[in-house]
Amino acid sequence: MSEPPARDAPAEQAAQSSSADVRPASAQKPKVIYVMGSGHSGSTILGVTLGNCAGIFFSGELQNYLGRSGLPVLGGLERTRFWASVRRRLPEADELYGGQSQRLLERSFALFRVREWREKRRLRPRYRRVAEELFRAIADVAGATHIVDTSHFPLRARELQQIEGIDLYLIFLVRDPTPVVESIGRMVNRHDTAKRASMTIKTNLDLWLTHALSLSVFLRQPPERRILVHYEDFVAAPESVLRQILDHSDSTAPIPDLDSLKTGLAIHGNRLIGAEEVALKRQARRPAPALRSLSGLLQLPWTRTLSRLQPAAHASAPATSAEPR
Repeated sequence: MSEPPARDAPAEQAAQSSSADVRPASAQKPKVIYVMGSGHSGSTILGVTLGNCAGIFFSGELQNYLGRSGLPVLGGLERTRFWASVRRRLPEADELYGGQSQRLLERSFALFRVREWREKRRLRPRYRRVAEELFRAIADVAGATHIVDTSHFPLRARELQQIEGIDLYLIFLVRDPTPVVESIGRMVNRHDTAKRASMTIKTNLDLWLTHALSLSVFLRQPPERRILVHYEDFVAAPESVLRQILDHSDSTAPIPDLDSLKTGLAIHGNRLIGAEEVALKRQARRPAPALRSLSGLLQLPWTRTLSRLQPAAHASAPATSAEPR
């Protein structure tokens, strides 16, 4: 994403200079803030907001790095140069380009591919090695101490937990299931009622699997390096929740201007990253009744379980809300 001026210069110099691409990587471990949970939960706006904090770079959904052979989903000279510079630092990644790593190691349904356990075992060491090198390359090119990865997948987070060369900070981002399911359902023709009903059931099953895996990964993470964030709390009191996230991520960065957030150089994300800037609009937070929809009813056990999970960020500031506009 577009960083403050102090971070733009190192990124562009590294992209334009071939000598920058062969510099030895920093000995300091990159700090990785991984946003885990279901899609359509607000991870992109959270990542954009974090990426506007000093020393933090928003990389977007890095699970797509190998699948796209290191190429960003959007163009633009600065973005293209940045990721080209990162790509040149990862010669070993060439062997992993494609969708195999995501299919066998990252996506939740990889858990059920038991017949391919030998291939998973063979792939895993190279995958972890390239993942570490990728974070180091991004940190060096961006001149950042923290990298935000909004890849969602809990199994990817589980793999990152095993990498000694990074310091992992985990955000478990959850949201009221009704808007999540509705958002995914918009991809289906509204007049195709049978398909929309099928999509609703499938999405709820996916949410159950995602939450179960995420809970397992979350509880394995040291408490001082994990935090549960409810999207509704984040948009209700963004300054307060953001401060709690930063404190849990070993960052003393000040809160950025929430009315002018640069979206930056993310390799992949939702439509927000197509704009140069977004702002946060404040509104009063209204509690959503859990049983107002089929999805609310189906997800009620998880709503209650996750409400008790700790440590969690709380909207301790006055009740206001923030939505991208």
